[in-house]
Amino acid sequence: MGRWRDLFNVEFDVLLYDLTSTYFEANPPFDDEDKRRYGYSRDKRPDCVQVVIALVVTPEGLPLAYEVLPGNTADKTTLRDFLDRIERQYGKARRVWVMDRGIPTEATLEEMRRADPPVNYLVGTPKGRLSKLEKDLLLKPWQDARPGVQVKLLPRDGELYVFAQSADRIAKERAMRTRQLKRLWARLKQLSGMTLTHNELLMKLGAARSQYPSGWRLVDVQVHDQNPTFTYRLKRDKLKQVRRREGRYLLRTNLTGSDPAELWRYYIQLTQVEEAFKNLKGDLAIRPIYHQKEARIEAHIFIAFLAYCLHVTLAQQLRAHAPGLTPRSVLEKFAAVQMIDVEIPTTDGRTILLTRYTEPEPELKLLLERLRLELPAQPPPKITTTQVETTPLV
Repeated sequence: MGRWRDLFNVEFDVLLYDLTSTYFEANPPFDDEDKRRYGYSRDKRPDCVQVVIALVVTPEGLPLAYEVLPGNTADKTTLRDFLDRIERQYGKARRVWVMDRGIPTEATLEEMRRADPPVNYLVGTPKGRLSKLEKDLLLKPWQDARPGVQVKLLPRDGELYVFAQSADRIAKERAMRTRQLKRLWARLKQLSGMTLTHNELLMKLGAARSQYPSGWRLVDVQVHDQNPTFTYRLKRDKLKQVRRREGRYLLRTNLTGSDPAELWRYYIQLTQVEEAFKNLKGDLAIRPIYHQKEARIEAHIFIAFLAYCLHVTLAQQLRAHAPGLTPRSVLEKFAAVQMIDVEIPTTDGRTILLTRYTEPEPELKLLLERLRLELPAQPPPKITTTQVETTPLV
């Protein structure tokens, strides 16, 4: 618990902020005050009502705060309240808020810059802003931030734009794009040889577009009005632009004097929030939610949040004592230990009840030793009478 206590006793800290949604198996409509609303679904379930969950974590993945918001809440409207909440709860400190591009508005960033003292931020930027700054960035030299990562720095209007490229990310994104484009091209070639009605063709093209969205943006498909045929060609100019931007990110910050390598490290740590959401929706099974009353919904999410706190705490312990294991693998090993009740009848009609856990396997014993954990003592035996009265056996 020491790491948790120390989180807010530092002069300078990094906070990662992001949002997700979780949906319900429920039948609307609901009261006007109900948080279950239709909205942009990150779960690909626009047919279900949902709530939005805002989460703040540290770079180590330790959760600091969360908030349950109405399902139709826009991302950009949530940040202001969280800035105030963290400051009220933990006091003022030199914090860096790291966010994705859809969360802060220009007005909020302006407030953060003008605050006394200024609230530091590092945020991604939309592709459109890269287009506006591309000419100026071309004139700037590349600097090595760390092995495999290069940056260009562009000061502008009290901010610092950081254009970063990662060799690993370029290779990964290029492989993903190439794979999807090849599969889309093969599918279009297959469809061009089929005999289909006009409606069937449109439906199959729509399915291909949904299945290969990033590849579809690089192909110009023209469906003929008079007959059920189509033509397709590669958008070579678009492909060149995409290749130039693969594995590259444009960040903006008011930390104008910071080390570019440190800024890149901060931004990459947003994956910790994504991992938190993955754990909440996967291992901790926060979704779907079947509760109908708002108090129970809040309680369900609160229990999932507490479970995630324990999940992260276990991950911290594993990192120090058993770095080759994940929380999921450890829980699977502990699942082998079972609690059983052994009932032994006596000659006078009573029953001796022995509640016992099974003996852990040698591998699990070793893990317990590495984590410095001890299993509790076996429960004492009890005697049960026919009147279901239970007394400990001393």
